[in-house]
Amino acid sequence: MRRTSRVLGLAVGLLCAATASRAEPFAPFRDELFAYPQPVASLDDGRRLDVPYSEERDIDRRDEIPERRVRRAYVELRGLGAASERTLRTPDGLLRFATLGASRGGSTVLVFVHGRNGDRRLGLNDWSFGGNFNRLKNLLVRAGGTYVTVDGGRLDDADAGRVGLLLRELRREHPASTLILACASMGGQICWSLATSNAAPPIDAMVLLGTDSAPERFRALRSSRPEPMPVLIAHGTRDKVYAFDRQLAAYRSVRAAQPTYPIRFVGFEDGNHGTPIRMVDWRDTLNWIAGAVRPPGSP
Repeated sequence: MRRTSRVLGLAVGLLCAATASRAEPFAPFRDELFAYPQPVASLDDGRRLDVPYSEERDIDRRDEIPERRVRRAYVELRGLGAASERTLRTPDGLLRFATLGASRGGSTVLVFVHGRNGDRRLGLNDWSFGGNFNRLKNLLVRAGGTYVTVDGGRLDDADAGRVGLLLRELRREHPASTLILACASMGGQICWSLATSNAAPPIDAMVLLGTDSAPERFRALRSSRPEPMPVLIAHGTRDKVYAFDRQLAAYRSVRAAQPTYPIRFVGFEDGNHGTPIRMVDWRDTLNWIAGAVRPPGSP
């Protein structure tokens, strides 16, 4: 009887592991260092998370040089290889970008757009923002995906057009991949310009890190796309660039108008403008998107 119970327990365990693996395509990677600090308040059936943030813990103890270089334990360079520097010729000029990971047919492609006065190198820096870009790269590469970071220039309409052409080119290179556009700070102008365009490029999901959202932008998003597109908003409560309450109001407007819309809001208590880039849990985010994106051909 005891042996039968052990066999049954093993079978159930294997079944649960297989189910978890199917549900979460991005396997754990240094979760003990990068997962959201506890206690996290989960609201709206998990659609909204209130995450505690502390500069003493999340900057001073995490960084070797505060806000400039994270401690070595947070960075893994083995297996990543060097980024490939590329250019795309467009009617509005050249677009410079860098890629890492699968060159064709990757499972997931994530394109990162920096904020004001940045360039593609920000998203390649393994040591800044608490090592969070390094973790993102590792998660994508280990899952057979592709990471792309672009020069957003002035983040105006012409730059949005160039990024849009890149997204279409990436779709041709990765026709079956989930294509995610992630924008930080003022780079959110690129995200919103492309997502609400009448000729929107083939974005499957969007991640907004300390950007400016508004109810009218979400109304334009829903009217420009026949299918809901998963959106994750991450914002600090002390953001002095884009007010936290405005972003929360945008989230709530979507929930009120369409309760089942695939939107998630992660608020960092006492976080500032740069906190979402440092603190967003990329494994949690990527797995949430994987579960929210509608598979090709589904009804």
